[in-house]
Amino acid sequence: MASESKDEAVVVVDFGSQYSRLIARRVRECRVYCEIVPHDAPWERVASLNPRGIILSGGPASVYDVGAPLAPAWVFESRLPVLGICYGLQVLAHQLGGKVVPGSRREYGHTVLHQNATRSPLFADLPSSMTVWMSHGDQVMEMPPGFRSLAHTDNSPIAVMGNDEGILGLQFHPEVVHTPQGKKIIENFLYHICHCRGTWTPSNFVEDSVGRIREQVRDGKVICALSGGVDSAVAAALIHRAVGEQLTCIFVNNGLLRRGEAQEVIDTFERNLKMKLVYVDATERFLTRLGGVVDPEKKRRAIGEEFIRVFEEEAARLGRVDFLAQGTLYPDVIESVSAEGNASAVIKSHHNVGGLPKNMTFSLIEPLRYLFKDEVREVGLALGLPEEMVYRQPFPGPGLAIRIIGEVTRERLEVLRACDWIVMDEIKAANLYRELWQSFAVLTDTRSVGVMGDFRTYGYLVAVRAVTSEDAMTADWARLPYEVLAKISNRIVNEVPQVNRVVYDITSKPPGTIEWE
Repeated sequence: MASESKDEAVVVVDFGSQYSRLIARRVRECRVYCEIVPHDAPWERVASLNPRGIILSGGPASVYDVGAPLAPAWVFESRLPVLGICYGLQVLAHQLGGKVVPGSRREYGHTVLHQNATRSPLFADLPSSMTVWMSHGDQVMEMPPGFRSLAHTDNSPIAVMGNDEGILGLQFHPEVVHTPQGKKIIENFLYHICHCRGTWTPSNFVEDSVGRIREQVRDGKVICALSGGVDSAVAAALIHRAVGEQLTCIFVNNGLLRRGEAQEVIDTFERNLKMKLVYVDATERFLTRLGGVVDPEKKRRAIGEEFIRVFEEEAARLGRVDFLAQGTLYPDVIESVSAEGNASAVIKSHHNVGGLPKNMTFSLIEPLRYLFKDEVREVGLALGLPEEMVYRQPFPGPGLAIRIIGEVTRERLEVLRACDWIVMDEIKAANLYRELWQSFAVLTDTRSVGVMGDFRTYGYLVAVRAVTSEDAMTADWARLPYEVLAKISNRIVNEVPQVNRVVYDITSKPPGTIEWE
C-alpha cells in the first residue's frame, strides 16, 4: 500500500511469511502506520516513509540454504531499531556474525518463555514467564558479537536476543493470537524502543486513501462493484469522497443473494450513500452460466468472469470507463494468490481476486486490499457510515453458490434461502449477531431418510455454520446455546419441506475454511 510521507512509520521486511500482513495489522492496532516491503526493496522506497523502526518477518527458508533471502544492507546502515521474528531472528544472527543450525528438536505450538536476568524494555510490564507460539526447525547456536540472550525456552536457549543498539530478535511469533502477550511485546518495541507516539488512525487512512485515489484516477471514470457488504460500501464511500461524480456504483443481482437482499441493498445505499447507483438484474445469465457446474473453483471463476462481463456491458452504456473499484481485503488476497513474494499456498480463488479474467478492459482500484475486516469497519465509521452497514456479517462475493454443494439450481437456491433466513432470524433473536463473525446455512448434496407424520421422507441434509474470528485468517466454531440450535433445527425441518436433517459444523479454521467451498 503506497503512502504519502508519514509522521512516523514502521516497515515490515517480508521474507515470505504467511503472517507478514498480520504483523502489519498488529502494528496498526497500536496506531502506528505500517507498510510491508519485499526483502529486496531499495532504501529509496523505504526512506520516503520516515521509518522509526524495522521488523523482519518470518519465512519458510533456512538462512544457510543457497539463495535464501537476506536482509538488505539498509536495515543495518539505517541505524534504526530492528525486530526480527522467527526467520527474521535467524537472518540477524546469520548476517551479523552468529551461527544458525538445524534444531535438534523442532518446536511448534505453545511453549513457555522465561526471561533471563538481563531485562529489556521489550518486556516492560510483562511477567517473567509467559506462553508464546513457536513454529521453527532451525535455531540460533551462537549469537553475533555484542548480543546477549534475553529469554529462553526449554528447547531454545536463545529464544530472544538483543544488543545495545536496539536490534532484537524473537524466535517465537508475537503477532499471532496464540501468543497472549504478543501485542504488548510489539507495543513495547514500538513505544519504548522505536519511540513512536501512535498517531495513525482510521481518519488518517481515509485522508491518505483519498489522496492516492485522486492521484490514480485524475480525470478518469470509475465504476464500483457493490455487493451490499461493508467492504464494497467502504470502498465506494472512499472513492466517492475522492472523485465525486466520476464514480458510478453498479449493484449486480446475480441471483445468488439471500432472501430480500437485493431490495434491502438498494434501499440502504440510496438512503445512506447518496451516489449514482445502477441496478442490474443478471439472474438469468448467472444461473445459465452455472448450469451443470459442480466444482467449487469452476463456480468461483465462472461467477468472477461473468461479473466482469456485466460490468463491461454497463460501462459501455455509461460511455468511457477507466477503472473498476472493488472492496477486496487482505484475507481474500492471501487465500487466492501468492502476493509480493509471499510463499503461502493458494487456498481458493475469490471471485474478485483469482476469479478475475486476464483480458479486462479496466484498471483496478482496491483501496482496502491490505486491510482486515475490523480495520475496514473502523474506516467505515470514520467515513460516517451507519452501524447497520458497518457491522453487517461478511457475505461471500459468489453468494449462495458456494453454500450449495454441487450444482446450483433455482430449486436448491430457494431451499437454501429459506434455511438461511431461519438461521439469521434466530441468531438475531438471541442477540448473537454482533458476537459472531458469520452465521449461515449450507445445503449439502447429501440426502437422508427421515420420518414425518408416520411417512418416510428422503430430504436434504442442511449444515449450520457459525464462527467467531478477528480477521478471517483463523476462526473458531461458535459455542451456540443448545436452545438456539434446537430452535434453528426445529424451524428448518418444519418450515422447509425439502429438508429433514440439520447438523452443526464444529470445525475451526484451520483445518477447515469458513465457507464450505
